[in-house]
Amino acid sequence: MSTNYSLYAVPIAWGLCMAPHFYAAGISLSSNDPGIPKFANASPREWCARVRGLEKKSPEVKRILRAEAASQNGFETLALFSAAVVAGNAAGLSRDELNKWVLAYLASRVVYNVLYINTRNEILSLARSCSWMSGIGIICTLFYKSIAAIDAARLI
Repeated sequence: MSTNYSLYAVPIAWGLCMAPHFYAAGISLSSNDPGIPKFANASPREWCARVRGLEKKSPEVKRILRAEAASQNGFETLALFSAAVVAGNAAGLSRDELNKWVLAYLASRVVYNVLYINTRNEILSLARSCSWMSGIGIICTLFYKSIAAIDAARLI
């Protein structure tokens, strides 16, 4: 029997939400462009608002903004993913099945982050949207399988 890694996936997913934010902060701190505000850990949301408010959107600024948006999007789906993982465990889904679905979700988030940060055209934005939809589809699949397992257990 394999190990159930599904609950470990929740903090890993959180890390995938934070990674683009750290990347954005790193860009600002390493930039030689005096027009890009340096990341301020004391007030990160204010820093992001200052970057967003820049009139001149250099490629570095656009990358910072896309990385911050990828981070925010990850947090928007994190609670739903976490609930689906808990539901799958509570419903008694097999370890192999849980591991397969959470790994697929984490992979979709990695692809999403990379595509979002690097999107420069409509084709990449469509690929990004497909990776987001696949992640949401995986979450819905976990919920569906959990509901089916609970219903099957009640029929016995």
